Amino acid sequence: MLRFITAGESHGPGLVAMLEGIPAGLPISEAQIRQDLARRQMGYGRGGRMKIETDYAVLQSGVRHGLTMGSPIAMLIENRDHTTGKGPDGKPWTHTMSKNPVEGEVTPIHRLRPGHADTPGISKYLQDDARNILERSSARESAARVAVGAVCRRFLAEFGIEIHSHVVNLGGVRSHAKQPIDWAAVEESPVRCADPVAGDAMMKAIDAAREAGDSLGGTVEIVATGLPIGLGTHIQWDRKLSTRLAAAVASMNAVKGVEFGAGFDSSEVRGSQLHDVIKPIGEWEQNPDGTWRQPWPRCGNNSGGLEGGMTTGEPLIVRAVVKPIATIINPLPTVDLTTGEPDKAHYERSDITFVPSCGVIGEAMVAFTLAEAFLEKFGGDHVEETRRNWKGYMASVGPRAHAAKAKA
Repeated sequence: MLRFITAGESHGPGLVAMLEGIPAGLPISEAQIRQDLARRQMGYGRGGRMKIETDYAVLQSGVRHGLTMGSPIAMLIENRDHTTGKGPDGKPWTHTMSKNPVEGEVTPIHRLRPGHADTPGISKYLQDDARNILERSSARESAARVAVGAVCRRFLAEFGIEIHSHVVNLGGVRSHAKQPIDWAAVEESPVRCADPVAGDAMMKAIDAAREAGDSLGGTVEIVATGLPIGLGTHIQWDRKLSTRLAAAVASMNAVKGVEFGAGFDSSEVRGSQLHDVIKPIGEWEQNPDGTWRQPWPRCGNNSGGLEGGMTTGEPLIVRAVVKPIATIINPLPTVDLTTGEPDKAHYERSDITFVPSCGVIGEAMVAFTLAEAFLEKFGGDHVEETRRNWKGYMASVGPRAHAAKAKA
């Protein structure tokens, strides 16, 4: 079983991630994990926090001499702002977020922010200070997820699976990039947009929102290629890969909608126009070893690579709708936690948008979910055992008559 948990607060000493279930023998390094952490920090519209932090995940366990051992992988990401920065009341974060009782007053947060976890959180956990809610509900936690995702990405790469993301909408500005996406260009774009004209317009929209003291949302698309047919299952609702991917992506901060392939547009066309026709065997491509490059290939991919809760072998396409950030420079009207009287919402240093970063976080959540499904299907306590199982399965997939002929 592959699983992970995270711990830590936004302005606490650091973040911790624990990943269990990765097989032994996988090459992994802190430098490789750092690459994804750096990508999460980039993006036009990010706030001052990203100028302070240089996220680096220190491997605490589970790796020896550059290879995983099969034991839990623990990672620690230091919050530099905890020791070097000061909170909105001018006091060091070491004082504001001290784990021990402190002398002197720590200014509580009573002005609840619409759109954030503040109001339901203080009600559920009986808190008198919204700081106890916002520190954990902050998107800062996503750095730990990206570290986990980096390890899962490295595992999937052993089997030719790649995961990318790009921004398809930001603040109402839509990308018109055509397939195939130039992923190198996306990595160079300040807003992770494959359409340079739309990318420039997105940056102007961010500038305008900053000038107005506001925030922006958008939509990101995550694409996974090289997947074998048959990950996931139709057997139970909660084991469907579509169920698990939707939950994983929806768990990201500010995500309000998830779709696969044609998604919500599927409701506007007839079935004859939507469903992905299967190509005849004469149009299939083979690998040098005689296995199919992609068994049961399709003439289209409106399904987004998923049918019946299982992968089809076509690229997996997942989109996430991200609402505008709740902490905005020009605060919204709200009420005071103590009195219930009208007030202005609390403002703390924030981004104008973190939509580009959401793509990278989405990659991490998709990578984890796919690695989980891959290990359920192929197992293995060592990567080489997983590889043997995967190769045996791939050799068996195809038309039954052709498989029987090849076996004979």
